[in-house]
Amino acid sequence: MSKTALIVIDMINTYDHPDADLLLPSARRVVPVAAGLLDRARRADVPVVYVNDNFGQWRSHHGELLDTALAGPHADLVDPLRPDEASLFVVKARHSVFFETPLSYLLYQEGVDHLVLCGQVTEQCVLYSALDAHIRHFGVTVPRDAVAHIHDDLADAALEMMERNMGARVCDSAELWT
Repeated sequence: MSKTALIVIDMINTYDHPDADLLLPSARRVVPVAAGLLDRARRADVPVVYVNDNFGQWRSHHGELLDTALAGPHADLVDPLRPDEASLFVVKARHSVFFETPLSYLLYQEGVDHLVLCGQVTEQCVLYSALDAHIRHFGVTVPRDAVAHIHDDLADAALEMMERNMGARVCDSAELWT
């Protein structure tokens, strides 16, 4: 029997990076959609795993990362997506949610074989995470309206690559856990 987890990628964010101005408009559109997706997943008892950059703070933990993001100028983009007490949290250093993290082990321990990826950035972290999920034999779904991007054209190409090259299901978030 298939078991799905919702993976929330890099949404606990300070938006203090070189491409932030290009990312923010897309993030503003995605946050309410991702918040709805989170709510539906939680009501359906779907495991939720946040996988987040650590802002280069290797001694920090998820609570500190959340506090840092909520203290910043874009707390309105973080607050609706807060992890709840049942959520799991994995810290990453690079683009893929799997690269040198315990995520594969955690998912296998939980019996998960299918991932729904939401978050940011479509043409970077989401794309690389989808590829790494595919090569680890996880099924992948990417709700196109729940992933934020920096560049429209690259995001469109990334979604097409995920669908065509990795067999990912690309859909609207309203199709999930309704």
